[in-house]
Amino acid sequence: MSKQYYVTTPIYYVNSVPHVGHALTMLACDVSKNYREMRGEKGYFLTGTDENGLKVKEAAEAAGEDPMVFVDRISQTFQVCADELNVDYDVFFRTTSEQHRKAVQRLFEVIRDKGYIYLDKYEGWYDVSAETFVRESELVDGKSPDGNEVRWVEEENWFFQLSAFGDRLLEKIAAEPEWLLPQGRQNEVVSFIKQGLRDICITRANPGWGIPVPGDDSKVIYVWFDALINYLAATGWPDGDWESLWPADVHWMAKEIFTRFHATLWPAMLMAADLPLPKTVIAHGWFVFGDSKMSKSKGNVIAPADLLTFFTDKAGCRADIAKDVARFTLVRALPYDGDTNYTWEEIGRIYNADLANDLGNALNRSLSMAHKFSAGVMPGDGVEASAVEAIEAARHRAERAMELLKLDEFAAAGIDLIRWLNKYIDDRAPWALAKNEDSSLGAVVASMLAVVANAAVLLHPVIPTTAAEILRQLGVGDVTEWERIGGDLVPAGTQLGSPEPIFPRLDKTVMEEMKPGAAVDQPNDKKDEKKPKAKGLPEPAAEIEFPDLMNIDFRVGRVIEAEPVEKSEKLMKLQVLVGTETRQILAGIKKKYSAEDLIGRQVIVVANLKPAKLMGMESQGMLLAADDADGEAILLQPDAEAPEGSRVH
Repeated sequence: MSKQYYVTTPIYYVNSVPHVGHALTMLACDVSKNYREMRGEKGYFLTGTDENGLKVKEAAEAAGEDPMVFVDRISQTFQVCADELNVDYDVFFRTTSEQHRKAVQRLFEVIRDKGYIYLDKYEGWYDVSAETFVRESELVDGKSPDGNEVRWVEEENWFFQLSAFGDRLLEKIAAEPEWLLPQGRQNEVVSFIKQGLRDICITRANPGWGIPVPGDDSKVIYVWFDALINYLAATGWPDGDWESLWPADVHWMAKEIFTRFHATLWPAMLMAADLPLPKTVIAHGWFVFGDSKMSKSKGNVIAPADLLTFFTDKAGCRADIAKDVARFTLVRALPYDGDTNYTWEEIGRIYNADLANDLGNALNRSLSMAHKFSAGVMPGDGVEASAVEAIEAARHRAERAMELLKLDEFAAAGIDLIRWLNKYIDDRAPWALAKNEDSSLGAVVASMLAVVANAAVLLHPVIPTTAAEILRQLGVGDVTEWERIGGDLVPAGTQLGSPEPIFPRLDKTVMEEMKPGAAVDQPNDKKDEKKPKAKGLPEPAAEIEFPDLMNIDFRVGRVIEAEPVEKSEKLMKLQVLVGTETRQILAGIKKKYSAEDLIGRQVIVVANLKPAKLMGMESQGMLLAADDADGEAILLQPDAEAPEGSRVH
């Protein structure tokens, strides 16, 4: 079989539910694959989950679950995330699979047999949260550089001779300037390698979870060494027709796992095994929300499902179009070199500016004028030279952007062609041509329709459903061949459809609500209903005045992270998103709720309670709960989704 275009996301760690940062990398692969298939190549797209870490086992135990049951459930949420955005992966690969175990153990043996793995004693710090070994010099106030707790580890372990590959890696980077992208992060890798690579411990004492070292079941293979091999394992290596996929054409990821792992450790492992290296390794930046990195720990994440709900409920998009809108806003905002401030306000701005005002408006204008000036039929006058040139320029710009994997610029090429069209319509003024019975009217209308059709095909890898809908309204079938751009997409005489709005515009009220700190409408207060006192309930508290009640600030929050507090029978440590702020709250609900039950749940928070110390940790609020028959907490929550930070009256 001929070589397929093989593109990968990183495999996602199963410590929490996915957010738009995960969705972005999935979309980067999906758009890349779609484009290559439009160019006539066969694409193969891998995504999946990383499930073998010690942290996974500990999280499962804290939730009172078998680790396999735990990872099965969390892994499913990433598949749902992909499906929500029409991400068409070919394989969802899991590191708990038998194929992965076989490939990892075999690669370990190959590298060991070549003399690059040796046995020695490891003494040092280990960050369980990040599954990373930490040097003494890297500690900050006794914690890892990421602010996580570290453990001292003394074990006899196997080491990988990473130090042997520094010069070879630098030679590879110098010889192939576009191997590591973007340039700024490539420079970081060079600097990291020149500081001196040290050999890395690649096994741990067997905790009963993970992939055992071949011939030594007392140890398991370090999760990062294990996880990186998934890209090779998914090809079927070491058996079968694995070379029809390997080497990978593109490894996509976010920047935090680029320098140390994907641009240094992974290629060194492949060099040690005499296997081909991936053709391109690229790391996009982070989405930031305000001034902070979007992350689970900070609680400032946006879930893909929330995007879809917003565009159906607030914008009025069809459900299938809402998926495309979410895809477009993510790709258009993709942080290539730096980071992107991906806020609700920015999401609304992109939607209104690019889709509602430009793409949707251009389609409606073009079709409406075609019905008025050419009886709803594609004129046979040909397309004006300026329109042909604009289409060709947009195509070349899109192709160059994709060569460098600048997907934000790829999307911009299609939208800027539409902006050219809107200016063309204003300049050529077909209404004036019609009034003056100008003979160029037919060519102008034909040019308008041709530009809309070509822009739709240019944008097809990003918004495939919308592209097909635009072409349907133009009276033609879906076009998925890149080579047809610039051609006769809407033949003369084609009966055009009626203009149907695709992107209803967000009104000013909604846009104002999306600004940080904006007031959000609340439901009307309801009169209290007097109810009989239930048997066995405590006596009512003393009466208070209305101003006393108003001094308590009740807010809607969302649990972003949850973990049980060690050495406590009752406490769970929660990270709760309240508006744009993340609060750490300790709640006595451990017996009633597992960590996974809580993630993503909305709760009611007493937001102005003075912080208190519990078990040596600060709690920055309190959750509202009722008591069940056994006196255990039942968390209160809105009966419908409410914006985080909403006042509760």
